[in-house]
Amino acid sequence: MSNVSKVWLIPIVTLCTAFATQRLRAEPGGDDATSRFWSFQPVGDPPPPAVRDGQWPRGDLDRFVLARLEAEGLTPAPAADRRTLIRRATSDLTGLPPTPEEIDSFLNDASPDAFAKVVDRLLGSKPYGERWARHWLDVVRYADTSGCNADVPIPQAYRYRNYVIDAFNRDKPYDRFIREQIAGDLLEADSPEQRYEQIIATGYLAISRRFSSLAEEFHLTLDDTIDNIGKGVLGLSLSCARCHDHKYDPLPSSDYYALYGILSSTRYAFPGTEIPRHSRDLVPLVSPAMRERVVKPYYSKLTALDTEIDATYAKKVSLDTGKEQNKVTKAWKAMVLRRDELIKEGPVLPTAFAVTDGRGRNARIHKKGDPTDLGDEVPRRFLRVLGGQTLPSEETGSGRLQLAEWLTDKSNPLTARVMVNRIWQHHFGQGIVRTPNDFGARGQAPTHPDLLDHLATRFMQAGWSIKTMHRRMMASRTYQMACVENADAALRDPDNRWRWTFHRRRLAAEEIRDAMLAVSGSLDRSVGDAHPFKPEWEWRYTQHKPFVDDFATDRRSIYLLQPRIQSHPILGVFDGADGNVATGIRTISTTPVQALFMMNNRLAHTQAERFADRVLSREGTTEQRIDRAYQLAFGRPAIADEIRMGQTYLRRIADRMPAAGTPETQRLRSAWASYLRVLYSSNEFFFVE
Repeated sequence: MSNVSKVWLIPIVTLCTAFATQRLRAEPGGDDATSRFWSFQPVGDPPPPAVRDGQWPRGDLDRFVLARLEAEGLTPAPAADRRTLIRRATSDLTGLPPTPEEIDSFLNDASPDAFAKVVDRLLGSKPYGERWARHWLDVVRYADTSGCNADVPIPQAYRYRNYVIDAFNRDKPYDRFIREQIAGDLLEADSPEQRYEQIIATGYLAISRRFSSLAEEFHLTLDDTIDNIGKGVLGLSLSCARCHDHKYDPLPSSDYYALYGILSSTRYAFPGTEIPRHSRDLVPLVSPAMRERVVKPYYSKLTALDTEIDATYAKKVSLDTGKEQNKVTKAWKAMVLRRDELIKEGPVLPTAFAVTDGRGRNARIHKKGDPTDLGDEVPRRFLRVLGGQTLPSEETGSGRLQLAEWLTDKSNPLTARVMVNRIWQHHFGQGIVRTPNDFGARGQAPTHPDLLDHLATRFMQAGWSIKTMHRRMMASRTYQMACVENADAALRDPDNRWRWTFHRRRLAAEEIRDAMLAVSGSLDRSVGDAHPFKPEWEWRYTQHKPFVDDFATDRRSIYLLQPRIQSHPILGVFDGADGNVATGIRTISTTPVQALFMMNNRLAHTQAERFADRVLSREGTTEQRIDRAYQLAFGRPAIADEIRMGQTYLRRIADRMPAAGTPETQRLRSAWASYLRVLYSSNEFFFVE
């Protein structure tokens, strides 16, 4: 009997069978982990279960949910009303509130496929990509700055952000989406435009965080990349194996350094830092002819100068204080200024913050994670628990193309499951696996494992189409349930694990801002492009004076500047994603600062004033205008008590304003702005049922 088999005979198994089934740790990379732990098993295609109430399910998805509800003695909530449903769907797919006209169109459509037409319209809209790209950018910890001590800007990062938006709008197959981000520069392309797009996609790797004010500690950047591939694509905490074999999952340290070798054989674009402060290895998006004629000669000059700058700086730090060091320091500063002039005078070329392939080489294990204490060399390969395929012996490149293929192979049991779970989470409020970045032993087991496999199988069968998965989930009765209270069900299942009601959710930070702008009529719906950073030759950012800026815009929040070492002044208040880590679930807080923001922040006041202008621009009585404000803000008409309270509030606010010296129109506008700020601050505006 093998040592692995003997593990299963120890008495502790009899103490907690459930723990043994889901949590037991196998020897790293051993077959036992594959056969025992749920997430490493092949994706199955379980048959839909039988249910007692055959009338309720609309499809197989509902059967899996209803079977569990019936087993738990629970019944599903009734169907949501149409106003709730269109607000839910519009918010889920676009991150914006539905307009009164869109609501009326849906309410007046008596056809059996009325809701399906709404879903198709939303999926075909530009705001869909902007909303769902934000979910992915949370996972890949997108930022427009580097994260080093100086938090240097990355002016080209927006190209990757827009690539992600476009990929969702075009319903790029998810397996292709992953392959392009890992190895787009190595994939075949049918046109120059496709070639540039695939290069830009590798910005996913390039935007990995930088950690020092000096061009050092790059092993930490590689660790950040491995950590993100693990959590984002595979749902595994790979970085736990950097210093030692994983304590809970079958991931030996050698697995980590097998991937490390692939990524360390890749050349990352360098954003610059305090020293050196210039960017390097940006990828020009030009034709081969332009590359030979313009790029190569220019980059040769830059490279030669960079080599000289680096050598001079190394000499400078090796010297003690004195005349010799002063002389070398002066020479070094002159070279840096000469590089500023070279950049200023150089050709203006479109560039991507991306990666290129380097010379393939295996990595050696860093003992206890220390890159100066090296152990055995590890061949570049995939994770042993998922097959452990090694690179062909003749491979001289990094191996990123093979990594991309391994990640998206249909036999990989994790990639489809992880993405389907993320889609479910953003529609239903909680994932089938409630730890979306951790499908390992320390994560939670799936509440509906057969449903998860059913959806993962359909996802792959449908060509990895994310939009098809939206349609499948949103067409279900499970999605179209009302959000209702049930005291008995709440006692049996207080966390709504079995989906007996719909999960009420607060709007995300971006949705709050975007909804305020949309309702006020001031949302700029154009596509965001580059941020107006100062030219690189003017940068003097240091760890003591890091980059700090905020470029105002009325565009959607996804186009706002995303700094890495500081939170955005608006999004940070409402729990925006942290650009330093893979954010699978955003923390939702309720704090006094949020209420104070809606009362006092300039954004809230400006949007309330614009909202007032929009309401007052329509002819009508005060009653009609209040009703219009409710239609815009909440997607429903105001009831009699709300109209009466609104009239009273407006009259009292206007009476408090000094009559002398204040034009009547200004008093009216100010009173309405105050009133509409109350609507903006209400729970009904902040929450979707």
